[in-house]
Amino acid sequence: MKLSRKNRILHLTPSRILVVGFALIILLGAFLLMLPISNSNGQPLSFVDAFFTATSATCVTGLVVVDTGTSFTVFGQVVIMLLIQVGGLGFMTMATLFALAFKKKISLKERLILQEALNQGSMEGIVRLIRKVLLFAFCIEGTAAILFATRWAFDLPLGQAIYFGIFHAVSLFNNAGFDLFGSVYGPFSSLTSYVGDPVINTVAMLLIVLGGIGFIVLSDVVDYRRTRKLSLHTKIVLTMTGLLIVIGTVVIFIFEFTNTRTLAGLSGWEQFWASLFQSVSPRTAGANTIDIGAMRQASQFFMIILMFIGASPGSTGGGIKTTTFAILVGAVITMIRGKEDIVIYRYRLAKDRIFKAVTLTLLALFLVIMVSMILSTTEDHPFLMILFETTSAFGTVGLTMGLTTDLTDFGKVLLCLTMFAGRLGPITLAYALGPKSERELYRHPEGKITIG
Repeated sequence: MKLSRKNRILHLTPSRILVVGFALIILLGAFLLMLPISNSNGQPLSFVDAFFTATSATCVTGLVVVDTGTSFTVFGQVVIMLLIQVGGLGFMTMATLFALAFKKKISLKERLILQEALNQGSMEGIVRLIRKVLLFAFCIEGTAAILFATRWAFDLPLGQAIYFGIFHAVSLFNNAGFDLFGSVYGPFSSLTSYVGDPVINTVAMLLIVLGGIGFIVLSDVVDYRRTRKLSLHTKIVLTMTGLLIVIGTVVIFIFEFTNTRTLAGLSGWEQFWASLFQSVSPRTAGANTIDIGAMRQASQFFMIILMFIGASPGSTGGGIKTTTFAILVGAVITMIRGKEDIVIYRYRLAKDRIFKAVTLTLLALFLVIMVSMILSTTEDHPFLMILFETTSAFGTVGLTMGLTTDLTDFGKVLLCLTMFAGRLGPITLAYALGPKSERELYRHPEGKITIG
């Protein structure tokens, strides 16, 4: 009997393994960032600041309490870059890389964890998908690093240009938003010096989009020449991604083109690039080419909506995901039309997908609202700034209106928990923390309530 209880205690579901694994990586990263060798001034960060930075990197967010380019040595920056890579691709994906390299067999338990990490419906072909994930990631990051380095070689020493190219390629593809330009153009500068640069803007946005649409979609698109068909998932992701980028660009331009602190002082070409970049970045990259704090409140609130929606399933981004948003929009249209089934691209969606989308959205809304209410009590800042910061943390975006560096230690820890929940997903976290559900043996009688 004692052995049975011990087995139950030691038994970890895939969801719990993901939670424990990410937590351990964050703690290890915090320890490394606290070392004097990681800090440019030779003195260690406080535990809270190191923990916040490690959480932000591992959860591929990009919110920072100290400037990455000026506060960390090359060692500290490489630690952050590795945390971003492991956090973006998933620690189980990286573990599988080493297992494949040493020709180690992937166990059933490990396949279940990979299935949970990549949000797959089955284990079929999961190892083959992991191989594609690693191939896509390293090829895209390598190509972008070369393009970045070539462009920055005109502004920086060659060695620094290559290093910057590698770091920013990893950061942007994993939708992290960390940058090193504080060491060049002053603290927290991000990419504002390249607001109209077509090379930097194009490469950066391609990285964000490719990292945000998900590896399932990338695989589907690459295989299209052979299969001549796209899955329903891929069609929805590509459609929603395109619509959100176009709508976001138009809305931001309309609200900001007369704002002298953002777009009004730029040329027409620079205004286009800035509007487009600020539409892509909230999906969930965290880089910016104009001052987010100087934008009008309407634009800032619209960006909150984009950050809440986030990227797509199986990607390096956060948020409730584009597919969830598509299901919610489909449900509204279906109800208005008086239909019973949600039909997208001539496919009827299963009821459990709809319930999961509603559950995820409500859990996410509850988390963002509760954290915003608590921070509005502990932090002496306008509510819109707090809501923006909270949504940015949940969506693992990394954009900020300037609140991050002014947070209290309590606020930093609370945002760390929010980033953690946003990276793993509210449902995965709920499964991990909740008791194991028992199978229902009977169904209750149907009841009716009035809606609306």
